[in-house]
Amino acid sequence: MEVDVEALKRENEQLHAAIKDYRARLDSLELANKQALHCAPPVHPASADAPSSPSMSRNTRNGPLNLSREDTGDINTKALTFVVLGASGDLAKKKTYPALFGLHCAGLLPKHTQIVGFARSEIPAADFRAQISKAFNTHKDKQEEFLSRCHYFRGDYASASSFEQLNTYMTEKEKGHKGGNRIFYFAIPPTVFVPSAHSIKEHAMSEHGWNRIVIEKPFGHDSASARQLDKQLSALFSEEQMFRIDHYLGKEMVQNLMALRFANEIFEPIWNRHNIASVQITFKEPFGTEGRGGYFDDFGIIRDVMQNHLIQILALVAMEPPVSLAAEDVRNEKAKLLRAVPPVSLEDIVVGQYGRDKSGEKPSYHDDKTVPKGSITPTYATAVLRINNSRWKGTPFILKCGKALNERKAEVRIQFHKPANNLFLDSALAPNELVVRVQPDEAVYMKMTIKKPGLTAETVYTEMDLSYKHRFGDHGHISLPDAYERLILDVIRGDHNLFVRDDELLAAWDIFTPVLHSLEEQHVEPETYEYGSRGPEKALKFIERYYTRCAAYSWQDKQLPAKV
Repeated sequence: MEVDVEALKRENEQLHAAIKDYRARLDSLELANKQALHCAPPVHPASADAPSSPSMSRNTRNGPLNLSREDTGDINTKALTFVVLGASGDLAKKKTYPALFGLHCAGLLPKHTQIVGFARSEIPAADFRAQISKAFNTHKDKQEEFLSRCHYFRGDYASASSFEQLNTYMTEKEKGHKGGNRIFYFAIPPTVFVPSAHSIKEHAMSEHGWNRIVIEKPFGHDSASARQLDKQLSALFSEEQMFRIDHYLGKEMVQNLMALRFANEIFEPIWNRHNIASVQITFKEPFGTEGRGGYFDDFGIIRDVMQNHLIQILALVAMEPPVSLAAEDVRNEKAKLLRAVPPVSLEDIVVGQYGRDKSGEKPSYHDDKTVPKGSITPTYATAVLRINNSRWKGTPFILKCGKALNERKAEVRIQFHKPANNLFLDSALAPNELVVRVQPDEAVYMKMTIKKPGLTAETVYTEMDLSYKHRFGDHGHISLPDAYERLILDVIRGDHNLFVRDDELLAAWDIFTPVLHSLEEQHVEPETYEYGSRGPEKALKFIERYYTRCAAYSWQDKQLPAKV
């Protein structure tokens, strides 16, 4: 009897695949049982370089955030060295150090934390502390204590010897503790990501604690460069050790999308194409490049905002309910959703570039002397994305972002279909909208039609309003944690929930890379719009195809009465 060797091979492969799937399901069930019975964080296998790396699930977030001994094991007995690469740069001074100071003031930094700034500049330690403290606007009484934790180390990002000396420096500071954990925060240009990562891997990793790498965007320039960067970093560090930061995921209202969707039964039955006409995700800045056009011109608004901040919000709005709030369960659903989004084409996008305002006082993009002459880099973009799954097939997702616009705003607008049967024939009913205001003045409000008060049947378009500063603030003032504070705390806790996984990142690049290449290869001229306007006229008309704007309605920020 002849034996079909190829058929046996195929059966063997299928069997191995089935076993692998079965084991994955068992692991998932075991994780769910642990969380249900013990409220314990999921335990991931530690890498060889991370012998003690507890992963804190956001299921532990159901209570207040803390770093108690019970919550973090040995984190308060071991030293923690937080290395800020690029410590002399704007990002570190404006975001990283203020966030660390905020955590210090809240008592959320582990007891034995030392912060080491690493950069190429020759700066005396006292001068460096004076520079970073300029961004601290509160808690004057705690600044000296925090600054005593801050040190400065001069070195070169591509120099192995610099990192050898840094390791010696850190090891000396870790003496007297039961080992040392280390975090390396990359606030550096992407050109030195890989050389720095190589040197850290070879010369600066802790041998008696866990090691974590925090990587700031941009994560590549397109799909190919992102895959190459991911390949290079993955050869050095495990996915468990890497934290790709997108600060928008740390914003209060972006996190609230999960609670809004999955903690309220009223939304799930209507969260689909049958009820929702369109979803619009907007990011506006009222200022231009202001002397930083040379840096911005290398990326443009699509790479700078749309491909990361807005696409991450889209994933949270549109993804399927996760099995749990554990990081991998949430990121699995986000990645699956992004793989269902086809690439954007030139027909699906309008790009713009700001000119001067009507008075001529506000400069155009080309008035910025750092911008290359004749640049066609977009400072504005509106794109319509589709999701090819049963929940969203046919529903347009409008992503809009730009600089030098009429206001500062980031929000999500979920517009529902108009009523099929309008009983109020004297009124042109506007569609309902659920609006999540990310910034400023965080709010959730539902736009709806009601009867106007009085002896009339006339209707009026208004809103049910949950403004955070009024509902949760102290007489109209609310203090919310900075996004970077939340994200750095999660790095310390080992929680990946608010960080971008490699397959999410690559799926996002696959959506935008074709249209980015088309814009550049075909030298598509961006539409000019006035500084301080709502954007290019062509873009506004483009949006009107998918979104119904009620001109008679405008959001009114309610003022609280004075205290009596």
